[in-house]
Amino acid sequence: MENTWIVWLALVVGALILESLSQQLFSIWFALGALVALLADLAHAQLWLEIILFVAATVISLLATRPLVRRMRKKLQPQPTNADRCVGQTADVLQDINNLKGTGQIKVQGQVWTARTADGSVIEAGQTVRTIEIQGAKMIVALND
Repeated sequence: MENTWIVWLALVVGALILESLSQQLFSIWFALGALVALLADLAHAQLWLEIILFVAATVISLLATRPLVRRMRKKLQPQPTNADRCVGQTADVLQDINNLKGTGQIKVQGQVWTARTADGSVIEAGQTVRTIEIQGAKMIVALND
């Protein structure tokens, strides 16, 4: 088949574009396999050999980088912090919590946090709330039921 190099080049470029969009090491192995097949085609290899090289290079690169990918994914997972122990706790509202005005402070486990409500409701100072999650430097809260 003539011009198979175009197909291999398109696979390399397409896989790299997918990889750049996903950023999950999803298609890099296919790009490497297609690159090997492209080089074989440029060396005038038979199509059947190019296909075998594509599959072999893809599988070998996948198996060779799999432990590295596992380690990278582990490192990318958020690490728990001491602040995480505040989530799910009861807190006292020190300043009215009003998402629209951008105001609100709570005290939970002796720490003062900027607070916002999960549902957008206004909570007055002096009430007790339950902490739901941390978003950046703000604690998301809801009224205690």
